[in-house]
Amino acid sequence: MTHRLTRDQARRVIVRAQLLDADRPGDVVEVSEQLGEIKIDPTATIAPCEHTMLWSRIGWSYEPGLLKKAVELDRVLFEFAGTFRPVSLLPLMMPAMRHFPQRPSNRDWLEANDGFRRDILARLRAEGALLASQIPDTAQVRRAPDGWSGSNQVPIMLDFLSRRGEVAIVGREGRHRRWDIAERVYPSDLPEYEPDEAAHLLEERALQAAGIARPHRWWNPVGTAGEPATIEGSRWKFRVDPEALAALEDEDDGGRVAFLNPYDAMLFDRPRLEEIFEFKYVLEQFKPKPQRVYGYFAHPILMGDRFVGMLDAEVDRTRDVLRVNAVHQFLPFEPEEDEMVRAEIVELGEWLGLAVEEAR
Repeated sequence: MTHRLTRDQARRVIVRAQLLDADRPGDVVEVSEQLGEIKIDPTATIAPCEHTMLWSRIGWSYEPGLLKKAVELDRVLFEFAGTFRPVSLLPLMMPAMRHFPQRPSNRDWLEANDGFRRDILARLRAEGALLASQIPDTAQVRRAPDGWSGSNQVPIMLDFLSRRGEVAIVGREGRHRRWDIAERVYPSDLPEYEPDEAAHLLEERALQAAGIARPHRWWNPVGTAGEPATIEGSRWKFRVDPEALAALEDEDDGGRVAFLNPYDAMLFDRPRLEEIFEFKYVLEQFKPKPQRVYGYFAHPILMGDRFVGMLDAEVDRTRDVLRVNAVHQFLPFEPEEDEMVRAEIVELGEWLGLAVEEAR
């Protein structure tokens, strides 16, 4: 059967799936298990994405050290491809990792550099965890810089080997990753899955995080997980997580205000934002300053299940304040709404340990 949802119901499903409703999660692991991945990005006008994503969900009790502990000490999360992910996903990813890379040019480069690959593995096995800068570049065949990587082939090879499950990131020194052989980082007792089963389970986890999604190979790899659904006012065909749908019958504790980092998972699917939330989001980070409307790295403001504005704020370390340049309102706030947004700004300042200063 195809579920027919109102737009309000669809929004509630998505907001709850993204842990942005009033019922806050308890810790880092709970967030990562539900969302599947936490984006890592160093842009820190307020704080790096991985920390603002967690703060926007957990709230005042979240401390950045908790993420480091979960990754480096408890090993319940692991870093992979620019994200932190729960270890429960690792066995589902392994079947595809064993067949990386699929692109012929990447396979050719890896095969031509088999000696380089073995050099890196031998060095890590003998010396333990190392930074990329501590590993010699012995590549036989070089790839030209492409804007994402420089001429040093070591980071490229480490990335390839991590995607193959041969090496893993054991931790960080500042923003620099420390690498080791995967068998010393990942659990040794992971369950084994056949490729088709693993792929389907990954689709179910992707839908769990999305709540509702329009299947797309890259943007929403949910495949045939869940059940079919339509949403009033939309001609799209969606997949909905049946557990999230059943939760609509639970008592609604009401909404809250959340400031979302521009790289937050909630904002990743731009077409869905526009189709269901009627919010056309444009990241202005890479726009020339005269073309910006809301600010270099403005954070969308979610109130309940509506996007109501943009927060243009930044940490001023020279004065140790959180400077609020502007609170852009899509429609004028009611007094209660204004109070809720201002209270969340104060909470944000307290989490950062900074006073809040309104720009004049």
